Amino acid sequence: MRLYASATVAEVLDRLLADPAVAEAVVADRTLPARAADMRPFPDWLDAGLRSGLEGRGVTGLYSHQAEAIEALRGGRDVCIVTPTASGKSLCYDLPVLQAVAEDASTRALYLFPTKALGQDQLAGFHELADAAGIEVAAAIYDGDTPAPVRQTVRAAGQVVVTNPDMLHAAILPHHTKWFQLFEQLRYVVVDEAHTYRGVFGSHVANVLRRLLRLCAHYGSAPRIITCSATIGNPGQLAETLTGRAPVLVDRNGAPAGEKRVLILNPPVVDARLGVRASAYGLVERAAVTFLRADRQTIVFGRSRTSVELLLTRLREALREGRGPVGRVRGYRGGYLPSERRAIEHGLRSGDVLGVVSTNALELGIDIGRLDAAVLAGYPGSIAATWQQIGRAGRRRELSAAVLVATSGPVDQYVATHPDVLFEASPEEARLDPENLHVLLAHLRAAAFELPFEPGERFGAAPADDLLAFLGEDGHVRQAADGRWYWASENFPASEISLRVASPGNVLIIDTGGDRPRVVGEVDLFSAPTLVHEGAIYLHESRQYHVDRLDWDERKAYVRPVDVDHFTQAELAVTLKPLEAFASDAVPGGERVHGEVMVSSLATIYKKLRLESLENLGWGRIHLPELELHTTAYWVAVDPAAVAGWRRDELDVALVGAGRALQTVASVLLMSDPRDLGLVSQVRSPHAERPVVYLYDGVPGGVGLAARLFERHAELVAGARDLVADCPCDAGCPACTGPRLESGGEGKRLASRLLALLSGARADIAGAPAA
Repeated sequence: MRLYASATVAEVLDRLLADPAVAEAVVADRTLPARAADMRPFPDWLDAGLRSGLEGRGVTGLYSHQAEAIEALRGGRDVCIVTPTASGKSLCYDLPVLQAVAEDASTRALYLFPTKALGQDQLAGFHELADAAGIEVAAAIYDGDTPAPVRQTVRAAGQVVVTNPDMLHAAILPHHTKWFQLFEQLRYVVVDEAHTYRGVFGSHVANVLRRLLRLCAHYGSAPRIITCSATIGNPGQLAETLTGRAPVLVDRNGAPAGEKRVLILNPPVVDARLGVRASAYGLVERAAVTFLRADRQTIVFGRSRTSVELLLTRLREALREGRGPVGRVRGYRGGYLPSERRAIEHGLRSGDVLGVVSTNALELGIDIGRLDAAVLAGYPGSIAATWQQIGRAGRRRELSAAVLVATSGPVDQYVATHPDVLFEASPEEARLDPENLHVLLAHLRAAAFELPFEPGERFGAAPADDLLAFLGEDGHVRQAADGRWYWASENFPASEISLRVASPGNVLIIDTGGDRPRVVGEVDLFSAPTLVHEGAIYLHESRQYHVDRLDWDERKAYVRPVDVDHFTQAELAVTLKPLEAFASDAVPGGERVHGEVMVSSLATIYKKLRLESLENLGWGRIHLPELELHTTAYWVAVDPAAVAGWRRDELDVALVGAGRALQTVASVLLMSDPRDLGLVSQVRSPHAERPVVYLYDGVPGGVGLAARLFERHAELVAGARDLVADCPCDAGCPACTGPRLESGGEGKRLASRLLALLSGARADIAGAPAA
């Protein structure tokens, strides 16, 4: 029987929803209306060749946001462009750069992209536009794969240099004397996908941009900065924190869009007592196969390399059974050769590839054509990333579809039971803290190496003299008779800084599975005991590695590639000591506080958990020394009088369960990984002498997460209360308050009462919990 026949997207959706297994799992079904284009004419000053080149490609005008951005740049302002996927953001910076080159061939521009693949894709589009306009421009990529002879050419004659923050930090800024043509004539700096620069990475990138602008001032240039971002809650603030300058915010999208149908599916509960759900893979397969058999071009997003390969295998098997287009379904992830990835991207644009299963490598703005459907195997971790992936479908002005299938994880279940978070809530905020002392000092050393500091010169929010004097005590810098601070060490400071971690003393991860050992990554010292302990499964670029040995003294973890169906989760014995309260305020049921803390952690054991079901497959011991972390925290101190009738064991269970729910909701509100926030609960804090739940920043010095939780306390508590109340489990599960067996079956009830107390529900405050 032939199951492969072409159909429209509307027909496929009807067919999909007629399947009882799918229909019963639907928790949200929304239709996003089509949107007409808001057009503007080309400006009078636009180069005739550019106008002709655009018209030759069928572009007869500009979308309103493109026109607004280009005019602001023409007027000498920085801009921050915040519009959805496929809205033509690249033209907002390509046009001004090509216009500037057409007017003055000495013009230089610097493009920063977070990934190599995105840089290559955007450079190809830039060349196409330049060729169509008849403008000769030397534009090239400068990254770790660029051959040495080409590097020399780019340094000497590159008008547009396409690179990434890591290369700018380590290979361009420290060698600025070789790049004087770039720095003297730099007119534009493009920071694309700015929403990815958050947390520790964003804090580092902000300091890299400080160093860049400092060198530009030295060479006499004052470039305009163009930041582009997905839709987030604080784009203007993010751009200003990243660049140190206030941009014109361009956030009114003028691009057209077709109608889009969005479904959220939640797999059925298979064990109500334990809150265990069926695997998400079954529904993902059903949805994807239905679209592929109807000849609808489809992208499936998996959250790891393992899930991508597993889904790809399942789809091919299902299509083979129905004599479907098996050979036209491909995988796409880190670990594929660049030539393979380019071939898949080209196949998607041409239509030769009908379906692709990808990690978030295709989430960013790489041109892969106009797809009909996107199927998401799990919540991507943030509202912004979800809409980026959903936006991969629907580039045509016709109906498209997106299907999000929730996993059994706590954040996924929160979104599945509160779908309005996705459709109606304000997007999360991207947070970073360039003033994090660990990050700031590292880049201050790099900046001093690049150029001496004048007395009173600012680096960031304040003059750098005090911090330079601190560095001088260790002999890194010295103050000369002219008052200036000079680099005084033989070390090359930029080489010691990883933009991905907060503190020095990183642990190198060395792959021993190939012909010879190679470094595949690094983790900061504070994360190492939980991420790369012996026996851990470490994920790097969606690939799994087994940690065979951790040499703590040498700061090296030796790993080998594996492909297994589980991950590891380390248990930490954590003690926390508040050092200082920055702010506090009375709230229902107690007090909220933001302050500085010292966290001592000792990794004790690790559990092996199955990827989809979170089933415990075994455990092992960890033998590593205790570590101390100086960071910031948000905490809730419960009024002892409000819980006077509670037994100590009940209060302990309630604090842990409520804390886990708060931690889950916090990761949604702040657009952060749940692991970015640590959790400590104390039945009777030795410092506050009352029950306390702490959520602390997981990096030295913090990156501002705790401060935002303090500000959004009411929203956080309400969200946690809803999460627990709406979970269908009987007595607590991994999706709400933690596994039922860990709380003796009382976790959900007790956590609910404590969260009600903290929400100000008066009926729940007095007395002990009901039996």
